[in-house]
Amino acid sequence: MPLSQLILLALIQGITEFLPISSSGHLILLPNLTGMDDQGQVIDVAVHVGTLFAVVLYFWSDVRTGLAGVPRMLTGKIDTPGSKLAFLLAVATVPVILIGLILNLTGLSDMLRSVAVIGWTMLVFGIVLWWADQKGPQMKTEEDWNLGDAIKLGLWQAVALIPGTSRSGITITGARQMGYTRHDAAKISMLMSIPTIFASGVLLGAEVVGTADAQAAKDGAIAAAFAFVSALLALTLMMRLLRSVSFTPYVIYRVILGVILLVYAYS
Repeated sequence: MPLSQLILLALIQGITEFLPISSSGHLILLPNLTGMDDQGQVIDVAVHVGTLFAVVLYFWSDVRTGLAGVPRMLTGKIDTPGSKLAFLLAVATVPVILIGLILNLTGLSDMLRSVAVIGWTMLVFGIVLWWADQKGPQMKTEEDWNLGDAIKLGLWQAVALIPGTSRSGITITGARQMGYTRHDAAKISMLMSIPTIFASGVLLGAEVVGTADAQAAKDGAIAAAFAFVSALLALTLMMRLLRSVSFTPYVIYRVILGVILLVYAYS
């Protein structure tokens, strides 16, 4: 794969993974609209690994707390901040894994990879994000996250299996609708991404084990590095801006892109 295409794919994945504008939608659009060859699963795994390291590094304090609580959670004791966080993240991840497996086994996931679908999801869920962000109260923080909210956000997250929806966008929408502050809604969404990206990476990795050669490994390393840097920068910028800026700029981008894609799909 040409180095320029490799870097472009990594930057798109890194920048869009944590912004509420859909990384999967942009990666599907790239070959559809430009005629580029599909990047393949080796690169998919690599950019997922890069973005995973970025979010883990950014939220390392919370990740360390959650990891420390896993042994206690496994014994059924949810009585420490770490065991509670680990438990809630596990609960929130179950729906996306189950529904994701169903979509893959039935072939529905491939049927949804169209420009028209991405156009509609970009537009509709962008408007839904704007509504939730504008109307939702800002009274709950990450400390208020509980089992009921984890289940609800897990179901919201499963909706993001439809390309163009945006995993971060739909979970932030759900959290804002529940009354979480913008910053804490985004933080919960980002923490939820860690087990989800990990599970996705493992699933994709299992499918490419033994098929990657030395060149593919080299390409993957380059893609992972660029995805890591771009994801970390995008995540840092978004989390800082959310202390003073709403999600409206992302909504405007989604609506404009959605309209353009729909015109393209139906023309």
